[in-house]
Amino acid sequence: MAEMELTDRRRFLQTLISAGAALPAAARGLAQATTQTPVRRPPPPITATRLDEHLVVLMGNGGNMALATGGSDGPLLIDTGYLERADDLARAVAGQGGAPLRTVFNTHWHVDHVGANPKFGGLGATIVAHANVKTRLSETVTVEAMNNRVFQPLPAVGLPTQTFAQGGSFETGAGKVAYTHFATAHTDGDSYLFFPDRNILHCGDLFWNALYPLIDYSTLGWIGGMAAGTERLLATSDAKTKIIPGHGALATKDDLARSHDMLATIQGRLEQMIAQGKSVEEAVAAAPSKDFDAAFARGMKPDAFVRMAYTGIVRHREGKA
Repeated sequence: MAEMELTDRRRFLQTLISAGAALPAAARGLAQATTQTPVRRPPPPITATRLDEHLVVLMGNGGNMALATGGSDGPLLIDTGYLERADDLARAVAGQGGAPLRTVFNTHWHVDHVGANPKFGGLGATIVAHANVKTRLSETVTVEAMNNRVFQPLPAVGLPTQTFAQGGSFETGAGKVAYTHFATAHTDGDSYLFFPDRNILHCGDLFWNALYPLIDYSTLGWIGGMAAGTERLLATSDAKTKIIPGHGALATKDDLARSHDMLATIQGRLEQMIAQGKSVEEAVAAAPSKDFDAAFARGMKPDAFVRMAYTGIVRHREGKA
């Protein structure tokens, strides 16, 4: 499993700078998880924020995770973070009490959301994900938007054992949870989960709160899909919905609406530039994100996001995203 360990941060950042790419912390961690140099700094603690008596948000280990406890079917864990934090995550889950973990749900295939799958699969948990997630985790994938980082397949014990095409539901201690696939957005395997009894929405990486998101066009993601995905999430929520983004702080519907406006506006501007025959360099120079940078460029640099979004649109038009 050496491929899954984190690289030296400084060395990795130098590689990104030399390639002209600048990615947010979440995306940097995702790329780091493909190399072999171990972490040299202690990782941040995994924190637990309780939304109600049966649902806890876990942060500090890749993407935002959620744990639904109680109920006859045992706990449900949404996403698993990095492999090297598997033992830390297992302790955090156990610290919330209740029965042994029975079910893991992966919102998509990226390693900052599925890395500890082998730990929980090895302990007997059923791993549920969209069929495309299992496909991606079963093959070697090169992510161009991550400076051509190569991700190796997960071992069989960490692969989803139950897949779906469109959606379904579970009964949990937090009541019913409905899960829905949204095609070709952040990737081609993204799903979100809604707890109607609790009015809690887990968005996976369809929503990055106050951050420019990674758009993985190598696995068919594109900005138009991200904009449509956030529009679907807006229709699923109301002013009182507690929203768990894939990355960033816990959010409100207003936060989600701001992200949708950013994505849809930048998409429209880039679509117009592409129709006018402008190159990616011309699009970057035009700064189509400039009025959103103050709110969203806390990690990824605007030029890198525009380049990524432009390329994703072109690939989508070619039928490759």
